[in-house]
Amino acid sequence: MLQSVAVPLIDGVAPFEFGLLCEVFGFDRTDDGVPPIDFRVCGEFPNQPVATNVRGITITPEFGFDAMHDADLVALPAARVRDEYPEKLVKALQETDATLLSVCSAAFILGAAGLLDHRRCTTHWREVRQFRERFPKAQLDPDVLFVDDGNIITSAGTAAGIDACLHLVRRELGTKVANTIARRMVVAPQRDGGQRQFVELPIPDCSADSLEPVLERVLETIADNHTVASMAKLAVMSERTFARKFVAETGTTPNKWLSLQRVLHARRLLEETDLDVDAVAARSGFGTAALLRHHFHRVVGVAPSDYRRTFACR
Repeated sequence: MLQSVAVPLIDGVAPFEFGLLCEVFGFDRTDDGVPPIDFRVCGEFPNQPVATNVRGITITPEFGFDAMHDADLVALPAARVRDEYPEKLVKALQETDATLLSVCSAAFILGAAGLLDHRRCTTHWREVRQFRERFPKAQLDPDVLFVDDGNIITSAGTAAGIDACLHLVRRELGTKVANTIARRMVVAPQRDGGQRQFVELPIPDCSADSLEPVLERVLETIADNHTVASMAKLAVMSERTFARKFVAETGTTPNKWLSLQRVLHARRLLEETDLDVDAVAARSGFGTAALLRHHFHRVVGVAPSDYRRTFACR
């Protein structure tokens, strides 16, 4: 059962991520049938303000880190990533038997405590490279909203923390309680897809002048039936020479590059137009809606229709 939640704060804590933990676990919703939860805000020094990552805002915790010891859940909000974290917090995390939950960059705190070695986890997509460099033993999955690895739950950026919290409530207190909290928060009880749909997908650059006109021509006529052979013809090269030069200068193969450009074009059409999926498939060069769905889901992580519901300009 989930009866007590401790939230440790450190300098540089993110107010929004702290607030979502308060919203899910800290509010008294017993009138709605939600079991009471003993909610403890903890700091290294009780009753002393902790600076947030927003200028002029501080939060004053009532408890010290020792209040984490007998909590059922220790939930860590995002905080500024740093080289070292407070020794008292790291030690308290290592010693507690509580379930651990991190929101966004708070996964770095669990990593610094050595708790994610050989464990499945996630964090915000912008921090993936740094996380992997610092914690190479962690089994990081950058494509999901959250990872439930038993007694450790990690979530991706910001709003994904809500998904992780409601998942934990559903796991520990049941679907009815999770749905009640979600309804009060006016959020979906459970979202589909992963955080790949929120990632800025870079367009691979070509470093050499020789291929740039070819790539520009392909992008201008993305709906046409381009192939490696047709692109090699535009470049006045044999297919083998073109493919070798393409990989050397762009870091990817012609087919992979073309597929990604078509997905990017389809993504813009889904955001900015009311074209149906068949028309989007045709205009982005996939030809059929089935082929578009296959490649779009592989790159973005969700179906085109689901992406449009989330990102379409209203």
